[in-house]
Amino acid sequence: MGRIIEDIINLDLYPIHELSGASTKRLIADTHAILEKDGCAVLKNFVKSSALPSLVAEADRASINAHATHNKTNVYFTKDNPDLPQNHPARRYFDRSNAFIPADNFGEDSGLRAVYEFPSFAPFIRECLGERLDRFFPYADPLADVIVNMADEGNGFPWHFDTNNYTVTLALQNADEGGEFEYAPNIRTGDENFDEVARVLDGKSELVKTLVLEPGDLQIFKGRYSLHRVVPLKGSIRRYVAIFSYVEEPGMVGSVERTQQLYGKTLPIHHERAGQRADAYID
Repeated sequence: MGRIIEDIINLDLYPIHELSGASTKRLIADTHAILEKDGCAVLKNFVKSSALPSLVAEADRASINAHATHNKTNVYFTKDNPDLPQNHPARRYFDRSNAFIPADNFGEDSGLRAVYEFPSFAPFIRECLGERLDRFFPYADPLADVIVNMADEGNGFPWHFDTNNYTVTLALQNADEGGEFEYAPNIRTGDENFDEVARVLDGKSELVKTLVLEPGDLQIFKGRYSLHRVVPLKGSIRRYVAIFSYVEEPGMVGSVERTQQLYGKTLPIHHERAGQRADAYID
């Protein structure tokens, strides 16, 4: 176990380096139960407060390479389909304004990448999710496995589903106001459930929950199945959230269209593996 991990992860509260230990097994069982019910679990103070300034500094240094977008998107990040009814969820577009710092900015010397690649981290996440070894893999996308979402005043992220099956987020720095995480648990498990998606978009769904994540909190979230958004921010302090991603198929990467939207570029691997997703959900 490297010293950098001892300095970053609060191993006293979350002894993930001892997966067979009784306290870790209880932690995994409790987290799994929450995820099964809600699709979302938060581990408070997973990262030490003393480590946060250096992680924020990583994001600050890389922020010059963030790809910012100001456009309109639907919840699936797809183009308009005039064959659908005008009020169909896939034809309803919302302002989107924030930025992502791509994964190629976080190399071997990155504390964020050290967490993602710590040998016990992925098995811990997998066991919390209750996934089999053959259904849980690091995201193979070189632009998207370890990224930072960066948002300034007025920025936010409208309702959407994630491309990757499992997302783990680490809150690094909050804005003065706003930035609440809102989600509708597990509304896309088996089919698209367009009626409930429409109710969320109309502000009429009783399923929507709200979370306020504090710096150092780790969130495990099944974002491909739960519609979610980030409320627009207020104030001069920038919001940073690191995102660690996992998927159900080995070698999976983002679609060409989605990758271009999020990071402002694609790599050859995105074109080589286009159309290889195993599930049939709208991206």
